[in-house]
Amino acid sequence: MLGMSVHSHKSRKKSVACMILTISDTRASSTDKSGNLMVERLEKEGHRVIKKEIVSDDVKAIQRSVSEGCESPEVDVILTNGGTGISFRDVTIETIRNMLDKEIPGFGELFRMLSYQEDIGSAAMMSRAVAGVIHHTAIFATPGSSGAVKLAMNKLILPELSHVVTEIKKDLTTEEK
Repeated sequence: MLGMSVHSHKSRKKSVACMILTISDTRASSTDKSGNLMVERLEKEGHRVIKKEIVSDDVKAIQRSVSEGCESPEVDVILTNGGTGISFRDVTIETIRNMLDKEIPGFGELFRMLSYQEDIGSAAMMSRAVAGVIHHTAIFATPGSSGAVKLAMNKLILPELSHVVTEIKKDLTTEEK
């Protein structure tokens, strides 16, 4: 019975509006391989990219961009890449986690498991990724390498994106009644 329910949710894929943030002190539009990869994969699946920007690896800059995305009625999902490492200057995970209303802990857990199995072995323990909900906007934060973005997009984000947004918007519809 559970399998049928999951299948029925996935069969009703709908296009969602996305904002992409590349978090980096070194990337520019011409070198934003991971941000461009996110755009390409989303559009290939029929989703819309409403906004794409590069933000410095700075708490206030990240908070400002994420807040703007969450406040926009046009944005359903924010996808970030970069700033997730374990060096002192990498602040994406802490910044976003502190902004979440609800965390989706399985995202980071599954991302590390898949990274371990398919790509980087024991170094996966240093791979930091987080997902959750801020108000009624989903957010997924991934590492900035194109390999990590491909893995997260193909195996985790794209298969569930419409389902996640449907669940978040269901809450919004209930609140408006």
